[in-house]
Amino acid sequence: MFPLEGGCDCRFVRYRMETRPLFVHCCHCRWCQRESGASFALNAMIEADRVTNLGGEPEIVDTPSESGKGQLIARCPRCRVAVWSNYAGAGPLVKFVRVGTLDNPDALPPEIHIFTASKQPWVVIPPGQPAVPEYYERDQYWPAESLERRKALLPLIEAWKAGRQ
Repeated sequence: MFPLEGGCDCRFVRYRMETRPLFVHCCHCRWCQRESGASFALNAMIEADRVTNLGGEPEIVDTPSESGKGQLIARCPRCRVAVWSNYAGAGPLVKFVRVGTLDNPDALPPEIHIFTASKQPWVVIPPGQPAVPEYYERDQYWPAESLERRKALLPLIEAWKAGRQ
């Protein structure tokens, strides 16, 4: 199934996910609802070096977040569509790719629904789909391969954090 390609509406920003993401979140928090203008945000977490730029450079917009640490949203400078975010926890090393910007978004359904305590009451989560009121324990839900990939990424994240201080 991989690689998967995607991009913005005007096709100026184009990217390719070279491998399967680490994990796919469907976030129902009020911040994601506000940012997306929809009932949730569907994000595929993937190492930044596994996403290849195929087009123009997105504009990076520093946006507030509930944590207070903010997030950097990569938007097309022409049509303004958000294609991914980088959060303070891993900085530029992990992209949260907006699944809806994939050419075939059906390829990456959510693996977990998070912050369901604040989901819209009319959103129905399918039976058997993992769902948690807030956040979750990674070891409980992520596949072994993703946990190994994360373990390899941790020294890079620590070095990035140390370089910011």
